[in-house]
Amino acid sequence: MAESKYDKYMVKITRESLRGPGMWLMSNELVPGSNVNIICNWIREQPRPNPMHQAMESHAYDEIILNIGADPQHPEYLGAEIEGYMGDEMQLSTTTTALFIPRGVKHGRVTWKSYEKPHLQMAIKLSGKIEPMGPPPKK
Repeated sequence: MAESKYDKYMVKITRESLRGPGMWLMSNELVPGSNVNIICNWIREQPRPNPMHQAMESHAYDEIILNIGADPQHPEYLGAEIEGYMGDEMQLSTTTTALFIPRGVKHGRVTWKSYEKPHLQMAIKLSGKIEPMGPPPKK
């Protein structure tokens, strides 16, 4: 099939492009002008180290964290109990959850309190600049 003029807007994940458990799905480096960073991790077992994100951090952009259960018959079932903090308040995810983190709000100290089944964790950073996770792989 011939290349489309819109192919430049599509990021195709291949085994060769994977580095570690995370998949960069979108970034300015992958699609110039996209102005969003999306990374997705399959959580296949109890994360190590745990807490996964010990430090508290804040950003100059909004962020959305998704914890998504992988059972298509029960999409609400997360298969884990995940504790994290926004400011000094503990947030607990026990079902499929979307969490909006406004720019400037400190967040972190993410700990899996229990793990039962694989699930997805996705971070959507509403910024074209990547920080502090480091650059995504090149195309």
